[in-house]
Amino acid sequence: MEKQIHIIGSGFSALSAACYLAQAGCNVEVLEKNELIGGRARQLKKDGFTFDMGPTWYWMPDVFEKFFADFGKKPSDYYELEKLGPAYKAYFEDGEALTIPGTLKEIYELFEREEAGSSKHLKAFLKSAKFNYDVSINDLVYKPGVSPLELVTPTTISKITQFFSSIRTQVRKDIKSPKLIEILEFPVLFLGAKPSNTPAFYNFMNYADFGLGTWHPKGGMHKVIEAMELLAKSLGVSFKTNANVESIEVDATKNIKGLTVNGEFIPSTLILSGADYHHTETLLPQSHRQYSEKYWDKKVFAPSSLLFYVGLDKKLKNVCHHTLFFDTDFDTHAKTIYDNPSWPEEPLFYASFPSITDDTFAPEHQEAATFLIPLAPDLEDTPELREKYFNIIIKRLEKLTGQNVTDHILFKESFCVNDFKKDYNSYKGNAYGLANILTQTAFLRPKIKSKKVKNLYFTGQLTVPGPGVPPALISGKIASDLILKNDN
Repeated sequence: MEKQIHIIGSGFSALSAACYLAQAGCNVEVLEKNELIGGRARQLKKDGFTFDMGPTWYWMPDVFEKFFADFGKKPSDYYELEKLGPAYKAYFEDGEALTIPGTLKEIYELFEREEAGSSKHLKAFLKSAKFNYDVSINDLVYKPGVSPLELVTPTTISKITQFFSSIRTQVRKDIKSPKLIEILEFPVLFLGAKPSNTPAFYNFMNYADFGLGTWHPKGGMHKVIEAMELLAKSLGVSFKTNANVESIEVDATKNIKGLTVNGEFIPSTLILSGADYHHTETLLPQSHRQYSEKYWDKKVFAPSSLLFYVGLDKKLKNVCHHTLFFDTDFDTHAKTIYDNPSWPEEPLFYASFPSITDDTFAPEHQEAATFLIPLAPDLEDTPELREKYFNIIIKRLEKLTGQNVTDHILFKESFCVNDFKKDYNSYKGNAYGLANILTQTAFLRPKIKSKKVKNLYFTGQLTVPGPGVPPALISGKIASDLILKNDN
């Protein structure tokens, strides 16, 4: 009998799973509560400007290629990809900036200029990072997180010390320049944890950064969503937007019966949720939930964010497509996220100016700007706080880049903790899921397959393999593989 599968949510992991399940012959329908497909990767369009509301970094292009290749396609069949050079720019506490080039040769030269002898250490570091990347991408991250034995291979045994040492320890062993240290510790922020709590094995993110480079799909990250939607539809997947799932119905034998969507019951054979894991379980009766409120409250979450989408009536100078503002103390800001949840006094922030690279983002001679401040989840979120922090970062931007920005703002929109909760049912308004620390890695993350309800599965950033767009694509494949395996 053909399986009738309903997928809750339409982010990267949900779309990935939809494609694989449809390819295997399942009847798949995707239910999205919002008006647009894409989950966190929606776009905002206003007055001729375009903004990626969620992810803006295109890293690990091989994972995207691998996904599309599984369907006999290539990314270039759907969107145009450009490697950024420079990759990004970072401002530091002394007001100086480093611009990270687009090639390894130039990166080695930059390191050597900043700290004599550092390029030799960087080469050794990246050799280890590439090895870990190959091990991870070709093997570990595609495991379903069912058993600890998944992680036990001759390679991982030989690298066991890297799971009990941190990125911070590894980076600071040989590199002394504070600026180079911050650049090397930056990529693990995509994993949602402090460098001091991230296992050294995750240095493969540095290979993703320097070795594989930073890319940009013309039209933005939402173009990848559009590509996956097109692919899914070509495989027979159907989509329903403005479809709010209000409950998941289970029969007396703990089998899925169906869902209640906008007040209407829809029968279903199997449900895969790409929505927030905690929220999905609240759609079930208490007795059918695997994880208690206490369980979730004790977990270490990746940050939430305060985001601003700003239209400017002029082009900016002294910034890159991706620009990082490390001009305040990193550890002090990190403590307000992970140790003592509070609004930071002097926040680090990130800015994206995609219209520097891509003229589809803004009208001619104008600039589309996205600003992001990482925050602890579940903070108080008010219009007054948003305005206060917008003024803080704009003043810093003006001072560091030597230009007036305030008088050239045409409009701004904001998105913060309350919006993550409202639009995505995000637990405590987190933006990136569970942090990838040792105690929340692989089999220690919430399970893909429900232990309490038959034919209920999960995918996305709260289960394996973890936060980020490439891991989300992989999570969809893992979930679909497990569904198909259990069905045979």
